[in-house]
Amino acid sequence: MGQKQEDIIRDFLAAWGDEQHRPDVERIVSMFAPDGQWVLYVPNGPVIRGRAALRVEIERQLGYVSWTECGLVHIMSDDRRVVTERADRFCKNGRVVQHALMAVYELDADGLITEWREYFDTFDLARQSGSTPGQLSGLEA
Repeated sequence: MGQKQEDIIRDFLAAWGDEQHRPDVERIVSMFAPDGQWVLYVPNGPVIRGRAALRVEIERQLGYVSWTECGLVHIMSDDRRVVTERADRFCKNGRVVQHALMAVYELDADGLITEWREYFDTFDLARQSGSTPGQLSGLEA
């Protein structure tokens, strides 16, 4: 039913790069509606609203992460929503961090992301990245 929506999200995930390619920030940001938002983690994570703020947050995170890779495991959708199960990897402070997460994307009629919510274990991510759970609002350096 939502093949077009799933393809949009596959392209979005690919834009985040891999070990050889840095994220394409302009492409990522352009895939959001002008007032789109990213909930970094649910519950209680910061909410980043609007393209300018999204760009700032992505570039901030790229200041301490040397590469990222979104590993799609499963994807399902309807006409406005896409849900992914992922096994992502990134490198922070010389450590390769691997974490499982679920993400929900809401799309508008033009196929732009209006909301992106991520669900993952903040304690596991903090342990692997050498942070403390209290430092995870945006995964500070």
